[in-house]
Amino acid sequence: MATPELYTKGANVWVPDPEEVWVCAQLQQNYRPGDQQLLLLLSDGRKVQYPVAPPVGLPPLGNPDILEGENDLTALSFLHEPAVLHNLRVRFLHYNSIYTYCGIVLVALNPYEELPIYGEEVIDAYSGQDMADMDPHIFSLAEDAYRTMIREEKNQSIIISGESGSGKTVSAKFTMRYFAVVGGAAQQTSVEEKVLASNPIMESIGNAKTIRNDNSSRFGKYIEIGFGSKGDIIGANMRTYLLEKSRVVFQAPEERNYHVFYQLCASRDLPEMRGLKLNSAEDFRYTNQGMDINIPGTDDAMELEHTRNALTILGVQPDQQMELFRILAAVLHLGNVNIQASGRGGDRSYINGDDRSLVVFSKLMGVEGSQMAHWLCHQRLAVGGEMLVKPMSGQQANEARDALAKHIYGQLFAWIVQRLNSALRAQREQSKTFIGVLDIYGFETFDRNSFEQFCINYANEKLQQQFNRHVFQLEQEEYVREELPWNRIEFSDNQPCITLIEGSLGLLDLLDEECRVPKGSDENWARKLYEQHLNQSPNFRKPRMSNSAFIVLHFADMVQYECDGFLDKNRDTIFEEPINIMRASQSELVAELFQQKPVGGSLSVSSVPNGGVRSGKRAHREHKLTVGFQFRQSLHLLMGTLNSTTPHYVRCIKPNDLKQPFLFDPKRAVQQLRACGVLETIRISAAGYPSRWTYEEFFGRYRVLLHGSSAQDELQVSCQKAIPNLIPDPEQYCFGKTKVFFRAGQVAVLEKLRAERLWSAGVLIQSWVRGWIQRRRYLQLRRSTLTLQRYTRGALARRLAWTLRYTRAALIIQKTYRMVMVRQLYLAIREATITIQAFARGMQARRTYRLLLEERAAVRVQAWVRCWLTRRWFRRIRAAVVLLQCCVRRRAARMELRRLRAEARSVERYRELNKGMEVKLMQLQLRADQQAKESASLREALHTERESHSSELEQLRSALLKLQKQLQEQSHAAPSVTAQQEEERQKAEERAAQEIQRLTQEIEALRMERDSLEKERDDLNTRLWQQEKSQEESRQQTEVQAAAVVQAELEEERRRYQGLLREFTRLEQRYDNLRDMSMLPTAERWRGHRRTDSTQSLSLEPPSPISPSFSGPPDFSSAEEGRRISVTSPFDRRPWSPEQPLNALMEDLGVPKDTAGKMQGEDLRHAYDAVRVANKFLERQLLAQRAEGEQEKAALMLQLQEAQARDAPASKELKDLMEQMEVREQECCRLRRELKELKHTVTLRKILSYAGLAVSVSQEPMSPSTQLSPALTGLLECRKKDESRLMKNLITDVRAEVALSLTPGLAAQLLFLCVRQADVSRDHTRARGLCVAALAAFKTALKKHSGDLDMTALWLKNACVLKDVLTKHSPTQVLAAGEVVGGGEEVLPLQVELREQVRVLGDVCIQAYQQLLAISESHLQPIIVPAVLESETIPGLSGAVVKLVGSRKRAGSDPRPAVSGEVASMAAVLREFGALHTALERQDLPAALLEQAFRQLAHLLAASTLNSLLLRKDMCCWNRGLQIRYNVSLLEEWLRSRGLWTGGAAAALEPLIQAAQLLQMSKKTEVDGQAIVQTCNVLSSQQIVKILTQYTPQSDLEERVTLNFIRIVQGLLKGRSDGHPPQLLLDVRRVFPVTFPYLPPPLVSAEQLEIPESLKISFLRKV
Repeated sequence: MATPELYTKGANVWVPDPEEVWVCAQLQQNYRPGDQQLLLLLSDGRKVQYPVAPPVGLPPLGNPDILEGENDLTALSFLHEPAVLHNLRVRFLHYNSIYTYCGIVLVALNPYEELPIYGEEVIDAYSGQDMADMDPHIFSLAEDAYRTMIREEKNQSIIISGESGSGKTVSAKFTMRYFAVVGGAAQQTSVEEKVLASNPIMESIGNAKTIRNDNSSRFGKYIEIGFGSKGDIIGANMRTYLLEKSRVVFQAPEERNYHVFYQLCASRDLPEMRGLKLNSAEDFRYTNQGMDINIPGTDDAMELEHTRNALTILGVQPDQQMELFRILAAVLHLGNVNIQASGRGGDRSYINGDDRSLVVFSKLMGVEGSQMAHWLCHQRLAVGGEMLVKPMSGQQANEARDALAKHIYGQLFAWIVQRLNSALRAQREQSKTFIGVLDIYGFETFDRNSFEQFCINYANEKLQQQFNRHVFQLEQEEYVREELPWNRIEFSDNQPCITLIEGSLGLLDLLDEECRVPKGSDENWARKLYEQHLNQSPNFRKPRMSNSAFIVLHFADMVQYECDGFLDKNRDTIFEEPINIMRASQSELVAELFQQKPVGGSLSVSSVPNGGVRSGKRAHREHKLTVGFQFRQSLHLLMGTLNSTTPHYVRCIKPNDLKQPFLFDPKRAVQQLRACGVLETIRISAAGYPSRWTYEEFFGRYRVLLHGSSAQDELQVSCQKAIPNLIPDPEQYCFGKTKVFFRAGQVAVLEKLRAERLWSAGVLIQSWVRGWIQRRRYLQLRRSTLTLQRYTRGALARRLAWTLRYTRAALIIQKTYRMVMVRQLYLAIREATITIQAFARGMQARRTYRLLLEERAAVRVQAWVRCWLTRRWFRRIRAAVVLLQCCVRRRAARMELRRLRAEARSVERYRELNKGMEVKLMQLQLRADQQAKESASLREALHTERESHSSELEQLRSALLKLQKQLQEQSHAAPSVTAQQEEERQKAEERAAQEIQRLTQEIEALRMERDSLEKERDDLNTRLWQQEKSQEESRQQTEVQAAAVVQAELEEERRRYQGLLREFTRLEQRYDNLRDMSMLPTAERWRGHRRTDSTQSLSLEPPSPISPSFSGPPDFSSAEEGRRISVTSPFDRRPWSPEQPLNALMEDLGVPKDTAGKMQGEDLRHAYDAVRVANKFLERQLLAQRAEGEQEKAALMLQLQEAQARDAPASKELKDLMEQMEVREQECCRLRRELKELKHTVTLRKILSYAGLAVSVSQEPMSPSTQLSPALTGLLECRKKDESRLMKNLITDVRAEVALSLTPGLAAQLLFLCVRQADVSRDHTRARGLCVAALAAFKTALKKHSGDLDMTALWLKNACVLKDVLTKHSPTQVLAAGEVVGGGEEVLPLQVELREQVRVLGDVCIQAYQQLLAISESHLQPIIVPAVLESETIPGLSGAVVKLVGSRKRAGSDPRPAVSGEVASMAAVLREFGALHTALERQDLPAALLEQAFRQLAHLLAASTLNSLLLRKDMCCWNRGLQIRYNVSLLEEWLRSRGLWTGGAAAALEPLIQAAQLLQMSKKTEVDGQAIVQTCNVLSSQQIVKILTQYTPQSDLEERVTLNFIRIVQGLLKGRSDGHPPQLLLDVRRVFPVTFPYLPPPLVSAEQLEIPESLKISFLRKV
């Protein structure tokens, strides 16, 4: 309980609330002992008075904000119900985290939607990791159980419980899937797949829809998964408990029967199902009572298909499956049998003989219909030693019919479980250890509770008792390990309730006793309960208003049970006569079901008939075992099993009853928390010392409260001395060997003291700082004052000096200024006088000059007037002629312009322009040129006319002026001009002005017409240019898209091909292992080893030396299938299974059987046949994929043609574009044909024959030609008998130091010279034999050196060189490329066709490359996370602060053992990178191959580190981001120094770099959110939000990321249109396809090669 000192103003407390259960409030004033009320401010702003008097007491305190969203509830400072509820709510609603630790319990909330947290990448992230380091997950709990089993060699159990609909079944499925993945072994058959295949079967026959859950398990099951000495799954066993058989005949509203009935009805139209005579589920009484036959989002027909596939995997033959379906259909028809009442009062009943349902039931079950009709309505009684047949009433007959249906279904359920166990049983090795998964029903309470709820709650009482004792035991072990003086912790033991149920004269005993009484009834049993236990047991009560019910006070709640139906359900009686009819059935399965002899005390309720078989004879003792007695026996056996194992607990919580995703109902949640024992765990933890700190962590956090040095050996002493001064009560803490323990609330006291100490220290520091600031300010002011005084005095003295100087200067300036002004006045007067004289003299000269000019002008005017009078007549005539011509031409031009405009506006004209745009453009250009020429000529004419008119006008004006002068002069002498002459003159002037105006208008019109034509021409040019530009862009875009599609298809095909090649190599290795195992003794065959890490079992295995090729690998639908597939997958036939199924598959697939008959050993023959079947299946899948690819290609071509039809070409450029596209398409077709040729494979028979060719002698050897071409000298001859020696000495048996000392590619060049010599000698068989033997030798060498980087790189180099040189000299390559060597010598092609061998050489190159990467990945995988994420390359960065946590490690979670004696660091990672780089550089491999290899390793490093970062909350902090960025920078520098950074490694490391940047960025405002979204463009939205929610401050200076900021980032991310897949973790197993550059070496001869003597190949003869 918290101390009163913590109830201060501002503290957060929890108060009860009727709706939210608990609400948060804030104290408004300090609490003082003796106060009766607290003033609280609620979250909605209301102020309330909270009473604190007993029995209410002080309200629970709230935890610090830094602990909000903790992944372990026991790490909270205050352990109580509201803290647990609030923490679960925050994690579920705000962080979308459905898993939370609570000590040893994993609390799982059902999200009611699919979450991307269960993929292969998540399994890899949790595999091999410590439970305390990772985020809570069901995989983390499973990994902890698995590691504990391997480490301690002790059996484990995982107990999953919860209400219906809380997700128990899903949790169990994911747990078994995890074990199947990490426990799978390449040498074993697919037992793990069979374990997973049992889930759909059990869900089909044991799950049903209820009001609370659409897929509720109506039985309990305990699955024991057996593991061998290697840690791999070798078998499994299942036990079931208390199948709800009453659901077969009755369902409540809105519920369904078991899924299998609806699946059969939905599949009734299948050909094989028509014989079952099924209708819709609405037509059967046993399936229509719930009035809801469909489940939204579920396809019952598809679910039945999954069930049938699972049955096939588990070895149930199709005929047995149909027998099983016939029995299930018969149960449905039995429910429709019409039983009619007869006799007086309905004391008799009968069934019509022609009842259709009875006829179909009898036919399906293989029994006599008349007998069944008779005994369904009659019963046999023994009276006085005589047998009597008594008719039954209609109600009794219906009950007997329903009892028979339930019995049939129960027997069938037990038979299916038995078949599952036989299929899952270990075949060759006994299980060394096992992990049990218990999927048990949780505590149930309904409005009406009956016998089923009683048994379920009884089982939960037993499990809760075991849970409480285990939790108490763990607490006790912790105290003993730390050597603490401890007292016994009191906890609520539910033993009285268990004694009430199962004790002597308990509820079950009295129920069994009443069942044995001939006329026992539910009322009599209730009366006995009242007499025996009322007022005697504190856990038993009687309802006030009922005499046929009782109340039991369970650990979780008080439950009222109705006694009605208890006796019938406990007896579960079935008459013997219908059973005898079933035993005589013609169906073998029906007879087998009812011939089983039940045994009392079985391990499973479902494995024995529940209840007795009533008959006239005395039944056996085991027939009278009641359901309650059997359930109690099986429960005791289960508890014994659980007590002998190490338990792990999963408590599933149903957050709401509406099945809405991420909706949290606090009432339902707290009810389940109380029922499942989570709060009891909290209470037990709080009763002891829940807060536990190591001395180092405590000293690091509270060193401000301690005194003493920080030396490692003095930390414990300092803590032990200081804590008593901090906490006076010694009962509130305790010192252990390595930890200091505190009771609940004491950490909060220490936090308060620490805050006070920091506050006082802050005040002291502030006072000193403020004093120092004020003194510094005073001294600064004093210095400033003295400085100002000094400067002021100096300024006054300087001012006086400046005044004197200014006075003297002023006098000088005045004197000078006056002198300048007088001089300037004199100079101005002098200059004005001179100017006036000059102007006067000039005026006189100009006047004389003008007089002379006037006289000369008068003479010239007279001459020009006479001239003008003569020319005027001529010009008038010429102007009239020109005007007439212009009018005619203008009219013709206007008509032509109208015609052109009409044509331009017409559609046909536009079409003609579009059809011949270039011709039109040329015509328009010519027209424009012509018009320009005409315009120029018109302008010239106009200019001439203007000049002539202007000159005439000037002449006329001058003449007019002259005449006017003459007239004025002669006015006195001559008579005046006549009026007629004056009128003629005015008319002439008007005509001249009109003519000038008309010409001007015509010129303006021509100018406007020219401008419009030029504008039209420019518009046409612009349109043509835009159209050409759009066509060019469309063509380029189409080309880019087509090229991108083809490139993507090629990359995808290459990736699939290489992945399937790797899978085939693994299958080949498995075949070799099976063959080796068949040759070993049994004792040595199963000698195991410990598991090191699950990822190591995924490493690439070396290829077999006998397989140069493989046949059509398939495209597996998922990474899990591709990794977990076995030899016989997808049909899952084991090599040791009977021959009939495998032979049938071989016949179906057309696989011949003659080759396998030559092999010795039964196991080897079966394995061989299985590999052949798998290869045939892979070939079919490849053909199907190829057909799909062709269809996709046709669809894309059709879309392209449609797009081209829409955008028809408008010019010749588009036609050229189409021609280029056709050329590109032909090139793509050629590439596809080459890719298709690469996919040709051979069968296993051809593989074995190739291996035989390497060591056999040809039957018809050809004599080598003695005459060689002069250009083909310098070859090496290898005789047929020396081929095996050559392969051994050169490849397989060569020593490593000798091989590494050779010139890179020497072995390949020697082999080519030998092949070349055989080809020249026309011995094609020997040439092919050499290639095949070389392939086998390469594979053998790769297998022999499967762990050596240098040797693998060496044989990769030789395989690449040999492939390139054979490709270079192939006939097709020489003819296509026409290569010429240095010096002008042509490359002579080989005569023999080696295309198949070249293709297989390419496969060998891929295998060698994959093996090379597998070696590096196996070395890097264990050290990546410790080196990049956990290592502290920057010293002291993370050790300066300690986060406020309870420092409570997970129970049973031991630290992860070190991989080696050396601490993992970036130096180790760079050392592994350097080893690979050295190996590749030594063999002079191309730079492109190095870039691809390091891109793959960079992706592995980034994916592994980022996945671990996303799942580890303690790593999401600022200093860890800085550390990661520094570590990645070291790798980046290393890659840059070797020129590998730009080859794809940068893109592979970018997600990790951005994650590190995200940890270091500011996370407060919207601007910060925008910066995050822009910076982290490679990370997916889920990854960004996950890092933000996981971000945990490591010091008081940091702040948590607020939920408001996370919502802002989520809103910004919604607007981001990126192509990131919606997954959280990166795929660690992603493999980038490799491409080998074609770099053929230059031609060399044998004389140019330096062959060392150590190779011992002197038997080769140079020719």
